[in-house]
Amino acid sequence: MPNQKKEPSWKNKLHEIIYEADTPSGKLFDVVLLIFILLSIVLVMLESVDYIGNKYYGILNILEWIITILFTFEYIARIICVKKPKAYIFSFYGIIDFLSTIPKYLSLFFVGTHSLVAIRALRLLRVFRILKLTRYIGESTNFGRALKRSRVKVAVFLSFVLVLCIILGTVMYLIEGDKDSGFSSIPRSVYWAIVTLTTVGYGDIAPVSALGQSIASLIMILGYGIIAIPTGIVTSEMTKSERNNIPKNTQSCTNCMESYHTDDAQFCHKCGHPL
Repeated sequence: MPNQKKEPSWKNKLHEIIYEADTPSGKLFDVVLLIFILLSIVLVMLESVDYIGNKYYGILNILEWIITILFTFEYIARIICVKKPKAYIFSFYGIIDFLSTIPKYLSLFFVGTHSLVAIRALRLLRVFRILKLTRYIGESTNFGRALKRSRVKVAVFLSFVLVLCIILGTVMYLIEGDKDSGFSSIPRSVYWAIVTLTTVGYGDIAPVSALGQSIASLIMILGYGIIAIPTGIVTSEMTKSERNNIPKNTQSCTNCMESYHTDDAQFCHKCGHPL
C-alpha cells in the first residue's frame, strides 16, 4: 500500500491560514482582517470628532470592543501556531499587534474624570493598527530592503542638507538680523532655511531686503532639486532589487517565521526547517 500523506496538525493548518496568503483560506483571512483594520482606523477617527464621539459613544464603544476582541484572538492565535512564540512577540509585527490590542484593555483601569486625558492618550495608540497593513503589502519588503541598502547615501545627503541649512541660516541672520523681519537669532534663521529649502514656506518669517529675497529665491529653487535626490537614490535601489528578484510566495516558516520563500523551496532559507 502506498504511504498516505500525513495530514498536517491543527497548528500547521492555523499557521497556514494566518501567516500565508497562497491558499483560499489564507486569502480570506487576510481580506477579513484588512477590513477590520480599516474599520478600526475609521472608528478612531470618528471618535476624535467631538460631535460624533459624544452622540454615538455607545455604538462606537461596542464596535471597538468587538474589534479589540477579534484582534485579541488573532494575537493569541499567532502566538500559538509558531514554535518560537518569543520570536513573534518581540518582532516588529508582534509589537505592533500588541500595541493594537492592549489600549482598550488598559482603559478599563483608568476610571474617574481625572483620568480622561490618560484614557484618550491610550485610545490614540489604536492608530498603530494601520501599521498592521504593511504585513499585506508585498512591495513593502522590496521598499524596506531598498531603504536599508541606501541608508548610508541618504544619511550623507541629509547631513549635507543640515550643514547647508546652518550655513544659509547664518547668512540670512547676517543679512536680515538688524531688520524687523523675524530673523532674531541663528537658530530661528536656520528654522527658516529648513522650511524654505523643503518648499513648505509657512510665511511666519520673510526677508525684507533685496539681497535676502534674492537668496530666498535661490533656496526655494534649490529645494525642488534637493527633494528629488533621496527619491532617486531609493528608487534606484528598488529597481536593482526588482531586477534581481526571484519569484517568491508568502509561505512562512513555522520555526522562525521567515517569509517569501521561492516557489520550489522545501526548506526555510533562514533556519533550514522543512516547509
